Amino acid sequence: MNSKELVYRTLEFRNNDRAPRQIWVLPWAENNYPEEVKKIKEDFPDDIFQGVPSYFEKESVTKGDPYEYGEFVDVWGCIFQNKNRGIIGEVKEPLVSWDDEDWEDTSRIHIPEEWLTINRDKINEFCKTSDKFLMASACPRPFERLQFIRGTEQLYIDLMFRPRKMLEFMEKMHDFYCRLMKAWAETDVDALIFMDDWGSQKSLLINPKIWEEIFKPMYRDYIEIAHKHGKKIFMHSDGYILDIIPHLIDLGLDALNSQIFCMGLENLKQFKGHITFWGEIDRQGLLPNATTKEIEDAVINVRKSLWADGGCIAQCEFGPGAKPENVYKVFETWTKLK
Repeated sequence: MNSKELVYRTLEFRNNDRAPRQIWVLPWAENNYPEEVKKIKEDFPDDIFQGVPSYFEKESVTKGDPYEYGEFVDVWGCIFQNKNRGIIGEVKEPLVSWDDEDWEDTSRIHIPEEWLTINRDKINEFCKTSDKFLMASACPRPFERLQFIRGTEQLYIDLMFRPRKMLEFMEKMHDFYCRLMKAWAETDVDALIFMDDWGSQKSLLINPKIWEEIFKPMYRDYIEIAHKHGKKIFMHSDGYILDIIPHLIDLGLDALNSQIFCMGLENLKQFKGHITFWGEIDRQGLLPNATTKEIEDAVINVRKSLWADGGCIAQCEFGPGAKPENVYKVFETWTKLK
């Protein structure tokens, strides 16, 4: 079977073959280990292509490079300061000032309507050229976007008091994201994607009840848009997010990229067969520090704990600190397991 069919079978728990593969390579890895990255990609080609070209009719305006030293201004107008080459920086100056308690001035925020000017015909032509499982380029991230606009600490306060004009802006932002998801859902891609990093090392970043009240309805809309148009839908979230996984399953999310070793495989076994775990292997401890034998054992343990004729994608991030031989061993081991 080809890559596309392999991924569909995995998501639908009817795969008696190997797990589909996908590597995420950060610029740091390409800068430091170009030959090793090349070999991994050659020996273990991806089954998932993430980021089908948008072919915008109207281009967005940005300033700088998000992965280089200095300042980068994204399409929303958020300003990132970067002190480390190869990884993205941080927002130091919010677009809605910290002392603007009522969100009176949102004039500096640019909602990128130009993202809606995708060329569907060109996207569909691109889709015809590949037998890989194809994922849209658009990726809503409402919680993170609000942090970039407001600053993390102040946003936490706002989510408790919920100023009216903040809620009005959130409605505009969510409406935009829904229109964006619908635009991509009307193309020939196989899946849509959204993301938000929700976890600290040991817990959710906000009260789970606030998440359920404010953000779960947004995610419900994204998932319903995808499924209404016959698309699968994936989500990424770093950190300890055990509290929200049952909600994501309830909403019908197809695949979740999360830090499964942060939460513990024993805690995740209860979800086996209910959602596909889209990676990963521990990039905090194992990828930078483990032996190749420990990496092999970790992959085997993930499969034993979470595989149910599917339900696992052999995804791994090659980022800062990771040993190239360990990343190679991840894909070598997954490929052998059937």
